[in-house]
Amino acid sequence: MKSVTDTYTLSNGVKIPSIGFGTWQVENGTQAVSAVRTAIELGYRHIDTAEGYGNEESVGEAVRQSGVKREDVFITSKLWNSEHGYKRTLAAFDKTMRKLDMEYLDLFLIHWPNPIAFRNNWQEANAGTWKAFEELYKAGRIRSIGLSNFHRHHIEALLKTATITPMVNQIRLCPGDTQDEVVDYSRSQGMILEAYSPLGVGRIFAIPEMRELAAKYGRTIAQVAIRWSLQRGYLPLPKSTHPARIKENLQVFDFELTDSDVRLIADLKGAAGYSSDPDTITH
Repeated sequence: MKSVTDTYTLSNGVKIPSIGFGTWQVENGTQAVSAVRTAIELGYRHIDTAEGYGNEESVGEAVRQSGVKREDVFITSKLWNSEHGYKRTLAAFDKTMRKLDMEYLDLFLIHWPNPIAFRNNWQEANAGTWKAFEELYKAGRIRSIGLSNFHRHHIEALLKTATITPMVNQIRLCPGDTQDEVVDYSRSQGMILEAYSPLGVGRIFAIPEMRELAAKYGRTIAQVAIRWSLQRGYLPLPKSTHPARIKENLQVFDFELTDSDVRLIADLKGAAGYSSDPDTITH
């Protein structure tokens, strides 16, 4: 099956499918292989994994089993918190590529800007990591490079030594948690905003307003949330291990929310919780 998603264009000209399949908390092995393979069969062409998710091997296996050409699937992974710094980053990237069993990566992200292991020297650690990212990018081993969970002060610190501006910032974006300051600054630097946990880790299903909107549009709550994400210009990364929901989460290109409903959803402040503070995380 062909891809059924639109694309965004990153600042370096690379095309990225506008919906990705998230794999956080998808167990390595049969569950992850089955979920990712199902997603690809249903038309997803963008798979998001991370070293910290522990399922890179299964993502790679699912892509191979799918029969879809490697160059037709956009694969993202992320550097884990213990591996910051120039040398550690290079070694961690090689490990990720061995697990995926791939020749190149489409997007590599720094997973968190200020992990506890580097709390006292996070700026220096990120500078070293980004130097390694830039070398891997210039060598053609990664097609695009970016960030995750970075706030403005983290980005500003990185840009003091960076020679290539990040192309993506992947943050938690869902109904009521819009991180406007981070979004606006990231966009001012030319970054696409990827939205992880676009369904609020399931909390959106208990929000009365989301139920009402789903009934209004004749859609599921998940479809309304993903459509909202797209209309806000985000790139949502919904996750599911159920084939029917995996399919449903991609069926969002044939309807549109009104501007007032987009605002209503954005204004559901805290209804699905808020993102973690990257400066106080304990991992």
